[in-house]
Amino acid sequence: MDDGDEDSAVSASSAIELKLTPEFCGVRLDKAISQLVPEYSRSRLQQWIDAGFVTVDGQPARAKMQVLGDETIIIRPQAAPEEQAFTPEPMDLAIVHEDAAMLVIDKPAGLVVHPAAGNWSGTLLNGLLHHCPALAGVPRAGIVHRLDKDTSGLMVVAKTLQAQTDLVRQLQARTVKREYLALVWGAPRLSGTVDAAISRHPRDRIKMAVSEHESAKSAVTHYQRIATGKLDGREASLVRCRLETGRTHQIRVHMQSIGFPLVGDPLYGKPHLAAVFGRQALHAYRLGLIHPSSGKLLEWTAGLPTDFAELLKRAGMDGVVIE
Repeated sequence: MDDGDEDSAVSASSAIELKLTPEFCGVRLDKAISQLVPEYSRSRLQQWIDAGFVTVDGQPARAKMQVLGDETIIIRPQAAPEEQAFTPEPMDLAIVHEDAAMLVIDKPAGLVVHPAAGNWSGTLLNGLLHHCPALAGVPRAGIVHRLDKDTSGLMVVAKTLQAQTDLVRQLQARTVKREYLALVWGAPRLSGTVDAAISRHPRDRIKMAVSEHESAKSAVTHYQRIATGKLDGREASLVRCRLETGRTHQIRVHMQSIGFPLVGDPLYGKPHLAAVFGRQALHAYRLGLIHPSSGKLLEWTAGLPTDFAELLKRAGMDGVVIE
C-alpha cells in the first residue's frame, strides 16, 4: 500500500494502544506493530518511530529493537505531509496587482510554487490559500503558470474558475506577454530565435532537453542581447528572453542548447562555475495579458531582486538601462 493511500481520517490525537503478547517475543518492534496495525505501511510506521511518535512502556521506541512480548505500545498516527499540502499558511506575498478576478505576484527566488515531493508545505500555493481562502475552490488554488523554485519574478493567479479558464486559454493562444532577464555565459548574437521542441531528457529524468522525439512539445524563445561584461574574468551577457510557449525549464534549456547556459544554473550550467551565483540568473520581469473580466490589456514589470542586481554590478553592467 502506498503511503498516500493510507487512512487519513485518523488524526494525530487518535492514539493507538497495543498490548503485546508472548508470541511476539524476539520480534523486531517495527515488524510486530506492522502486523498489529496493517492499515499503515511499515515504512510509515518506521517514520513515526524515528520521529518519536511511538513509545514502548512510556519510552521512545527504536525500530530495530526486539520486544519481549509483554510491552505496552502507544502509537500516535501523524498525517502524511502530502495530506497537508493544501493547508493555508501565512506568508508575506509581494502582490503587484489584485482585483476580484486575479492577482499578480512578484515571486522571490527560493519559493516553490506548488506542493510536490520534498516540498509539501511552505509553497506559494499555501500562502495564496491563506491570503485568499476562496482559492480553495479553484483548481491548483488559481495558479495558471509556474516559475521554477529559483527563478524570481511575475506570476498571475486567477481568483475564480472563470478567470482561470480565460487566462489558460490566453496562454494556449500565446497571447500572454512574458519577458525574462537572464545572465548567460558568453556573448550570443544581438538577437535570435530558438525554435526547438523540448521533452524529458532521455537519461536524466530531472532534466529537460531539446528533442526530435514524437513526445517533444514545440517551444519557441526569442532573445535579445542587452549588454556584455566580465564576471569573474569570464564573458557574460544580459539577455532579454520572450516566450511564445511555456515549457518546463524552457529558457534554461534553449540558451544552453545554443551554447550560452545561464549563470548559476545547477542543472544546465557549467559545473565548475556553479559557485559564481547561488541560483540560475533568471527573472520574469514583464507580464502582459488581457484582463479576464474587463477585457483591457494590462502590463506589469518587476525590478530586479537584490541578488540579481548585485550580480550585474559584479559583471560591470549595473548601469545598463532595461526598457
